[in-house]
Amino acid sequence: MIRGVGSFLKELLAELAGEVVLMVVACLAVAVLALAFVWGWERSPLVTGGVGGALLAFLGYGGWELLRPARPGRRGRLAGVAAATFAVAALFIAYAWSCTCS
Repeated sequence: MIRGVGSFLKELLAELAGEVVLMVVACLAVAVLALAFVWGWERSPLVTGGVGGALLAFLGYGGWELLRPARPGRRGRLAGVAAATFAVAALFIAYAWSCTCS
């Protein structure tokens, strides 16, 4: 019974540590993106808006590729990268939403 409790505690601590690491990475990613946006806006609002728009378009394309019905045939590399980027961004947004690092 003691081994079962020890195994449970070990798994619980590993899961909590993983959650903390992922939340810290998500909060840092949000902070870095915000600082990059502010720095870029001070330098050139037009370029910052263009880069932001291109990033949103790329993420939108990734979401569309990820959620549309599958077709027979091979998905292109750009579509795969866009879908993976969308999935990672969605995961980070989900963790950053609960971020209390404001």
